[in-house]
Amino acid sequence: MTYAVTALDGLAFGLLLFTVAAGLSLIFGVLDILNLAHGSLYLAGAYCAYLFSDGSLAGLAAALAVGGLAGAAAGIVLAAVTRPLTRYGHLAHALATLGIAFLAADAFTTVFGGAPLPADPPDALAGSVRLGVHGYPVYRLAFIAVAAVIAIAVHLIITRTRAGALVRATVNDPAMAAATGVPTGLVQTAAVAGGAVLAVTGGVLGAPLLGPAPGVDTTVLVLSLIVVVIGGAGSIPGTLAGALLVGQVQTLGALAAPTTAPFTLCAVLLLVLTLRPRQAVRPI
Repeated sequence: MTYAVTALDGLAFGLLLFTVAAGLSLIFGVLDILNLAHGSLYLAGAYCAYLFSDGSLAGLAAALAVGGLAGAAAGIVLAAVTRPLTRYGHLAHALATLGIAFLAADAFTTVFGGAPLPADPPDALAGSVRLGVHGYPVYRLAFIAVAAVIAIAVHLIITRTRAGALVRATVNDPAMAAATGVPTGLVQTAAVAGGAVLAVTGGVLGAPLLGPAPGVDTTVLVLSLIVVVIGGAGSIPGTLAGALLVGQVQTLGALAAPTTAPFTLCAVLLLVLTLRPRQAVRPI
């Protein structure tokens, strides 16, 4: 039963990583930019949850609304700043977005201090339910349900809507898409904004699980990059599979082999890259 409860923790953590990594993968897919400031967007959402946390569902809704608007604005700015750098390759993107991440981390520390801050779940979701002999947080179960809905919604938007078709056309052949009248620049900006909103949403909803604190942005960014590498950049289904794998390795690995847990994820990543090197690049 202990392993089953831990696997449920792994599912929650994996879905949290998916919410963040899906945005990272989307931005890479449409603009070919490795956004190393993506962890900062997550941390912005987590601090937003802290600011609006008042024990009510309305506070959580306000954090999601304000965070979503701020994330969309940040995504539009990010697209405008990084698009001129596309001609210089991935190294220029990485350095530019890494600089933005450093500036954001310094700003967060100046405003919120260097200590971890509380971001409690709403009172309505603060209890626990019995799973066998174990008590399990209600908020974590609610998070799993909401994150699953987000994953399904992202998949349906990409695969079943006109907006998703425009994104796929822009990713697969931007020149041909532009020739047929698709406003590729607008599609790219909207996709980057959507990816940023996903990261901020992950921060708001994940704050009661990880908590806003300096360094969380780096942890989430590194794990999200691993998810994207495992699942394939630009692949939403692959990102979900990679996120669930990383979530289980991180939680079950820590329970089964605590001393070797820090190296287990690296071993899994190495195994995936060795056996499936072509998964590194897949279309949306």
